[in-house]
Amino acid sequence: MTRAKLLWLVAVAVLSVVVAVTTVAGVGQRSQSVAQAEGPPTVAPGVDILAGIPVVPLRIRGYDYHRAAFGDSWTDDTDAPGGRNGCDTRNDILNRDLVDKTFVAIKRCPTAVATGTLYDPYTNATVAFVRGNQIGASVQIDHIVPLALAWDMGARAWPEDLRRRFANDPANLLAVAGGANQDKSDSEPAVWMPPNTAFWCQYAVQFAEVLRGYGLSVDGASADRLRAAASTCPVA
Repeated sequence: MTRAKLLWLVAVAVLSVVVAVTTVAGVGQRSQSVAQAEGPPTVAPGVDILAGIPVVPLRIRGYDYHRAAFGDSWTDDTDAPGGRNGCDTRNDILNRDLVDKTFVAIKRCPTAVATGTLYDPYTNATVAFVRGNQIGASVQIDHIVPLALAWDMGARAWPEDLRRRFANDPANLLAVAGGANQDKSDSEPAVWMPPNTAFWCQYAVQFAEVLRGYGLSVDGASADRLRAAASTCPVA
């Protein structure tokens, strides 16, 4: 299997557990399994991937955001495939997104990744993962729609259990290179997009799926950027 194909598989793996299937024709049909996935999502001509998502003029940054509002740590209560297995969400995502893995049992998790390789979709780099040292920090789990951004775009009004579910939803999580994750921080698409432009299609489609699934809004400049990124998708 080529490295390029592995990158597509990692990307489409995320789409297999989306929080909601969009009703827009030609976009976001329930995804194939990782084994079946062959390429990026397709978009039908004239389809707006942001249809039904409220667009607001600007992101109004709420300085009342605090990480604990989304739960203090990773959980093992997701109902997504592989959840409730003794492994917290971080370990599940490492297991989902890394390849060439070895495993170690820790606490209640029998399949924690000990070593592995990440084909980082954000940078197109190959990143080694080794649990328990600085190399482990080179692979981090990114919230595709950042928590602080979600807070500003509607999550402030959510009940605590919904925010905790959002923070642990595999549809909104991706293992990426640590440096890229730090560069992104809590930026909206108008401010930050993956350096790997070949990933823009998947990033835009998945970002829109999460917004739609959770009823979040998007700022106008980011809407323009996501639509432009979706224009790089293959035509259905």
